[in-house]
Formats: sequence, C-alpha cells, structure tokens
Amino acid sequence: MAEFSRSKAIGGALLVAGTAVGAGVLALPVVTGMGGFFPATVVYLICWLFSACTGLLLLEVCLWMPNDANIISMASRLLGPVGKISAWILYLFLFYSLTIAYVAGGGGFVVALFGGKLPHTVGLILFSGIFGSCVYMGTRFVDRINFILMIGLALSAFAFIAMGVSDLQFDFLLRRNWIPAFLALPIIFTSFSFQGIVPSLTTYLDRNPRMVRFAILVGTSLPFFGYIIWEFLILGLVPLHGEHGLLSAELKGLTAVEPLRYVFPHSPIYVIGQFFAAFALTTSFLGVTLGLLDFLSDGLQIPKIGWKKVGLCALIYIPPIIIVTINPTIFFRALGYAGGIGCALLLGLLPIVMVWVGRYRKDYTQLTRQLPGGRILLGFLGAFVLFELFIEITRELTR
Repeated sequence: MAEFSRSKAIGGALLVAGTAVGAGVLALPVVTGMGGFFPATVVYLICWLFSACTGLLLLEVCLWMPNDANIISMASRLLGPVGKISAWILYLFLFYSLTIAYVAGGGGFVVALFGGKLPHTVGLILFSGIFGSCVYMGTRFVDRINFILMIGLALSAFAFIAMGVSDLQFDFLLRRNWIPAFLALPIIFTSFSFQGIVPSLTTYLDRNPRMVRFAILVGTSLPFFGYIIWEFLILGLVPLHGEHGLLSAELKGLTAVEPLRYVFPHSPIYVIGQFFAAFALTTSFLGVTLGLLDFLSDGLQIPKIGWKKVGLCALIYIPPIIIVTINPTIFFRALGYAGGIGCALLLGLLPIVMVWVGRYRKDYTQLTRQLPGGRILLGFLGAFVLFELFIEITRELTR
C-alpha cells in the first residue's frame, strides 16, 4: 500500500472510530454496572464483531452500486419500493432518537457548567443553539470544530486515566451478573454503530476494498479497547449501590460521570470526566445532525441556503428540545430506542438482507465478497439482530 494510501486508510479508520464513539460512552458503565466488568466485556466483544461484520457487508453492497450511492438508493435498488420506504422511516427514527439523546446529555452538561443554577430548558437551548449554529455554518466549519474537540477528547481521556488508576477499588470489578449485562445490549449496540458512513468511506477511499476493510477493522477496534478501559475505570471507581452509585444514576437518568462528583468531592477527576464526556457527546452530535441536515435537504428537496436552511435546522433541533423538556430523563431510553430498534434494523438487519438478496437472488459477482461464511453466517447475524430486538422489546414492556 502506498504511503498516501496508507494515510488515507488511517484517516478512514479514525473516521469510523469517531463515528462510533459518542453519547453511548456516557451510558455504558451505568447500564452495565449491575452486570459487572467481565460480562460487559463479553457483550462488548460480541457487538464489536457484529458491527465489523455488518460494516463489511455494507461495503460489499457499496461495491455493487454506482459511486456515491447511499443507503436509501441501495435499499431501493435491491429491495424495491418497500425497502426504500422502510429505509427512509428507519433513518429518520434512528437519527432523531440519537439527536434527542445528545440534546438531553448536552443540555445536562451546560446546566452543570453553570453549577445547576440554569433552568434545564435553557441548557438544552444553549447547547443546541451553539453547536447547531456550527452545523448551519457547513461541513468545513464542523470539520474544524470537530478537530479541536477530538484533541480535547484525547487529552481529557489520558488525564482521566492517569488520575483514576490510583483510586481503583478492584473488588468493585469482581461482580458478575450475565442477565443485566445482556439487557444493556441495545445501548451497547448503539455505541458500536458506524455503518452509516460506509458509503461515504468507500467513496473517500477510492472504492479500494483493501483500504476500506482496513478502516473498518481498525476503526471498530479502537472503540472496543477504549470502552473496556472506560468501563474498567468507572466500575472500579464508583460503587454500584448507594445514593450516588451506578444504580441510582440509572434510575435518575444521569451519565456515568455524574456520580464522580460525590464519590470524589475534593478531586478534579469529576471535572476531567465531564470534559471527556462532553467532548465525546459533542463530536457525535455534530456528525449526526450534520448528516440529518443533508438527508432532510435531499429528501425534502429543500436547498441549504438562507432561511430555508434555518428552517431545516429548526426541524432538526426544535422537536428534540421539546421532547427532552417534557421528559428530562429520556437520555437512556432514547439511546435504547436508537440501538434497540433504529441501529438494529437500519444498520444491522438491512445490510444482511441486502447482501442476501444481492448474492443469492440477483446473482451479483462473487469477486466483491467481503465477508466469508455464506448463508450460515448471514443467518447467524440475522438471528443476533432478532435477539437484540427481543431484548429491547422486553426492556420496554417491563419498565
């Protein structure tokens, strides 16, 4: 691989990693706290492997299609009008669910920044207004802001690790409860989702299968190892029970960082954790809402200029602000909806079905096959999606 190509492949891997890491990182230790570190790690491993497999399947579909084809056009071409309509509905459901979760989490950060004295709705409006304005400014402006935020994310992560290691309580890491760990599957599923950028990634990497495979496999590995370190630290620092434990945080809809304020009241570790969480959430907020803006502009045939662009931004941000104002603790539920339904169907099941149809009904060339295993592996991956959907439905019925 030439030096320039290698650089592009590494950049693609970082794009995959940055897309996957988002608001899920704030929720993971909370929703997996009762399960314990080892069971959570096993579920992370399963979701990592699944996300890599479905990413490769979507790459295979991209190589069948013309350049710059997106998920909607792929579904239309392979699955017909029903596939196209389904992809539309699922895309909107997924991206609005994520936006609701990000607005809830981001608004909470703004309120915390003002010492809790700011009204919750004002925090939501400030967060959405400031970073929504960045999205309004366009992709180039978002790229520059995102670069700064990624530097902040890396620095705060290293600082958090350095300060947290000395205070670890290793007995906190010994509990094992498999059922709660698997009940967290919908949110973990969301935290490894990146497949939506595979069409753009394929174009960016010149439709070179080797480079895109590298980006997918390396890019999904980075969040996996990062999540394990994050899980190890939070579960080793914060007790499960108590007024400010992980179980209490889940009931109150708080992030994994919030309990640190009370567990370490005289340590800067809480502030560093807040910065890390805020950087992670904001980078994904920018990417998701920028993608939603482009999608709505294309789908509704509304140009991104002047007041029409303002109207599109209002359509993106105002509904989530209203929903979070009505239900301030919706953060975990919105992430569950996104992963348990949106990601599972749009980014999990859809690539499997499209590859099945393309391989075995439309007889596309086998030269572009990116994932071995044939019908058996596709069936196994499909069964996993159904299992994940069953868990999400069970969670909602038992709330």
